[in-house]
Amino acid sequence: MNHRLSLACLTLLSALPLHARDVLLQGKGKLALWSDGKVAWEMPWGGIHDLHQDKAGLIYVQKDMREVVAIDQQEKRVVWSYDSTKSNGNEGKRLEVHAFQPLADGSLMIAESGIGRIIEVDRSGKLLKEIKLKLDHPDAHRDTRLARKLDNGHYLVCQEGDGAVREYDAEGKLVWDFPVPMFGKEAKGGHGPEAFGNAVFCALRLKNGNTLIATGNGHSVLEVNPAKEIVWKIEQNDLPGITLAWVTTLQVLLNGNYIIGNCHAGPGQPILIELEPKTKKVIWQLDGFEDFGNDVSNTLVTKP
Repeated sequence: MNHRLSLACLTLLSALPLHARDVLLQGKGKLALWSDGKVAWEMPWGGIHDLHQDKAGLIYVQKDMREVVAIDQQEKRVVWSYDSTKSNGNEGKRLEVHAFQPLADGSLMIAESGIGRIIEVDRSGKLLKEIKLKLDHPDAHRDTRLARKLDNGHYLVCQEGDGAVREYDAEGKLVWDFPVPMFGKEAKGGHGPEAFGNAVFCALRLKNGNTLIATGNGHSVLEVNPAKEIVWKIEQNDLPGITLAWVTTLQVLLNGNYIIGNCHAGPGQPILIELEPKTKKVIWQLDGFEDFGNDVSNTLVTKP
């Protein structure tokens, strides 16, 4: 094979991964769908910390970190909303919404930072359930990041300000927690690769009963068993050519691979990584810095 042909093949192979996944994400003032290596759909939208899509195609995001809305993609408009600052006793109180989840019965789970609770509401806004959170360092901006209701009815909550993942049962009793370790390092300020801390962002319960944790400015992903032992991890510089910064969203694909969000990593670094967990091999990555900037905190692969 001559040099020119070899170079052409190499260029093609390196370009292929950019087209591998359809991804919903927000950055540079727009909510967008990345497909076939380009922005296929977009509408103006500010920063978010959570993102969902239902079977009908409605997109659920936050607005101004206080209101949860459903967006019709075809019409590019809000078709449903719930404003936590105006509902169920919150008028006049400082709060932020960083996590929510559409539930199978049509209701919605919302984590209200500042209020220090998780609620469930129906589509009319009626309060159905309230769970109080344990807070060591209450802060309307940092009480929670992502939270998920589990199949067993429990709630798995990332509490950024406390540097801990906590699991509450259906009645609100704390049944498991995992303080995110600092691994003997000192905390460092900032948001990029130079920072360090335990500002945990995301946790998922795996099928094997372990918990997969994105440690935020801890630059790592940890798998922790029920005994709180770390049984698997990737750290800041474990992946060739990749530097992990603020590690945010996690998604387990149908093929078992992990999707890892890499926020504030800077130009030349991927904002999204698909990893085969057993081998820790990078299968695909998205370098969306030019299109979406350095603040992509949330992503959703829409064909997992």
